[in-house]
Amino acid sequence: MNWDDLKYFLILSRSSKLLNAAKKLKVEPTTIARRIKRLEINLKMQLFHKSPRGYSLTEKGLELAKYSEKIENQIFGINERLVKKNSLVSGNVRVTVGEGLGSEIISKNIQKFNNKYPDIKIELLADTKSRSISNNETDILISLSRPKSGRLICSKLCDYFVRLYASNEFSKKNKIKKLHDLKDKPFVSYVDEFIEFEELDYLKEVCRSPNVIFSSNSLRSQMMAIETGLGLGLLHTFIASNNRNLKVVLKDSIKIKREYWIIVHENNFQLERIKVFCDFIRELVKEKICSLE
Repeated sequence: MNWDDLKYFLILSRSSKLLNAAKKLKVEPTTIARRIKRLEINLKMQLFHKSPRGYSLTEKGLELAKYSEKIENQIFGINERLVKKNSLVSGNVRVTVGEGLGSEIISKNIQKFNNKYPDIKIELLADTKSRSISNNETDILISLSRPKSGRLICSKLCDYFVRLYASNEFSKKNKIKKLHDLKDKPFVSYVDEFIEFEELDYLKEVCRSPNVIFSSNSLRSQMMAIETGLGLGLLHTFIASNNRNLKVVLKDSIKIKREYWIIVHENNFQLERIKVFCDFIRELVKEKICSLE
């Protein structure tokens, strides 16, 4: 069996579409299709269901994916431990994290990591979408809760806090001294339909029927709207506390605690490129978030 064929098989299983897989492998889509066809002939089994939506694994395909991932990780291990062709020299690390931590903390400090490990390429997916470590959609996942199952290595990064903020101008025009004063006040929040994690639904802990006049799946967009005086909004303290145009509202009444967890698949936990970036995140969070509260 040709390992290259298995590599093409794995990439297509994760990408679902020939064009996406071709971009990752930097080959023509027809090359991938030809490789997959050859693999199916050699194994005498169908590995994919094909539909207008793309390629999905058959039952036999799922079995092969499990074995192929083990081979893939063994090859990574050989490169890391024996050949010493590890991420301290070169390598890619894909990190999935919420926009707040990703944009305001990691991105703003990534130059420090690059200075130390210039040949490690970081792919940062900073949004509220769910991605799977088990399916190799990401290498490192920074989650709002600890997973309940899976072959995963998990460790708590830190607690963080969310408070209610308003612009200085909004605060002057609207006297809010108790929770009851929030009734009918304009709010800025997430789009309900796109909240994949219940931990992000902060507003339900503050107001039963909030008057949301602007919503966005982007935390940065929410902060800008709050800053312009559009309405009240719940923001991470490590993002908003240094903004002179924002003021905490009901400081003694509203303080929502959340957690960050760093999660890596057990097969990748010992890979050097993963380890050094996890260490970087831990130190960064300790400096930029833990020191605030």
